[in-house]
Amino acid sequence: MAEGGTAARSFRGEGGTGEYFLLLEADPGAGFDEQLRQVQARYEALRAALGLAPETAVFRRVFLSDVLNQAAAVRESGLAADLPGSPVAVSIVQQAPLSGAKVALLAYHVDPGAPLSKERLSTRHVLIRRDGLGHLWSTRLCAGACDARADPVQVQTREVFDDLIAALAAQGGRLRDHCVRTWLYLKNVDVFYQGMVDVRTEIFEREGLTADTHYIASTGIEGACAHRSDLVAMDAYSILGLAPGQMDYLNDFSRLCPTHDYHVTFERGTRVAYGDRSHLFISGTASIDRYGRVVHPGDALAQLDRALGNVDALMRSGGARIEDLMYLIVYLRDAADRPRIAAALDERLPELPRILVAGAVCRPEWLVEVEGVGIVPGHRPDLPSF
Repeated sequence: MAEGGTAARSFRGEGGTGEYFLLLEADPGAGFDEQLRQVQARYEALRAALGLAPETAVFRRVFLSDVLNQAAAVRESGLAADLPGSPVAVSIVQQAPLSGAKVALLAYHVDPGAPLSKERLSTRHVLIRRDGLGHLWSTRLCAGACDARADPVQVQTREVFDDLIAALAAQGGRLRDHCVRTWLYLKNVDVFYQGMVDVRTEIFEREGLTADTHYIASTGIEGACAHRSDLVAMDAYSILGLAPGQMDYLNDFSRLCPTHDYHVTFERGTRVAYGDRSHLFISGTASIDRYGRVVHPGDALAQLDRALGNVDALMRSGGARIEDLMYLIVYLRDAADRPRIAAALDERLPELPRILVAGAVCRPEWLVEVEGVGIVPGHRPDLPSF
């Protein structure tokens, strides 16, 4: 994060549309209400400095230190408010910023030079139509469980995926053909991850996603929504109307094996091509080798180096480099590792906006995981510009 708790990166292609990724954190030390107001003020100031109208907002993720006590205030704030005719997809997740702040924000804006066509389909789904495509942002998918009688993680996983599948079907879409990216948040990931993975695999097989077709780019990480007994929650991004071959999948088999080799089902990364650019969605990536083994157990710095090397390899398989990332989210199992990890990132990727948050990874031996979105110029006259 840059000085003043703000950072931003943007891309504008030949088609003229600008994309902006903004990261903001509060200063540690104040109470939550004051920190929330500070983040909102910094967000508005940064947006104005970039010349972004409020209506250009597409997606916001709010990172909280104590979601059960803080989510209501976020929902009532400007960070979650829709403008008339201009809804915004808002994710709210407990993943404490490791700067010591209670609240941080990742915001995504799209500025095509004309008003975006947006529709709120429900409290959880926002559809943006542009150039024949429908960009579906789905946030805060969860069972809404608030008591100890909550269903087990397997049932809750089915509920969140069924919600997404139904939203896609209502727009003529399918999970297999149109979902680009998911983020799955699990309470006590060390205990409940495998149950989620098993059910996800069953759902994918039912929906026609297999090792012979493809899976979906994803992060499965420690996190929580605002319902006391929810064990799993999900955000997702889908694109309706994709042309054949417009979406493909990233890997470098000299460094990373297919995930199904160790019985999980997600893509390492996904690329979506447009006439003037490509988007590269990098899944949660850790210190793993081409046999699916944890590399550098017990050494967070060495694990970071391996994870970043894996990300660079994934980016290069899609015609990009790690420097083409728009931002980086860094999940740390142990908050005590933050100073060394932050210093290493300052040295390795000094210009890249990033946020470090608390988030245990799906294997206890993994101390750090990273993810991000990259954009590179493209020239595909057969496809619409973004």
